[in-house]
Amino acid sequence: MPIPVVPNMTRSSWKELQAKKLSSMTIEERAEYDQAYGEAQLAAEVGERIHAAREAAGLSQRELARRMGTSQAAIDRLESGGVGATLTTLQRVATALGLEVNVELRPIPRATTNNRGK
Repeated sequence: MPIPVVPNMTRSSWKELQAKKLSSMTIEERAEYDQAYGEAQLAAEVGERIHAAREAAGLSQRELARRMGTSQAAIDRLESGGVGATLTTLQRVATALGLEVNVELRPIPRATTNNRGK
């Protein structure tokens, strides 16, 4: 049985596929994408901080969940960035860890604004 010949196909990298998709978006689609990406990035960063604070306190996800009156799965979703934490949730996390919440609003550096707001 002969082996089928497959044409030499080059694989695109993730960055190349992303660039192609982004370049084909309308201005409105790109704005929606940028907003969703920013929200996901923020959720991931907050999750990383919660994870680091929990580990610094020497607690398991289960123990943090118990102190907060929630489930271990909810803590896992927070730490993985699967959900965005509300300020109320952040306050509950902080209280359970013996910490305080500090919110800071500051200007966005121009290099990351994609020339919006000029």
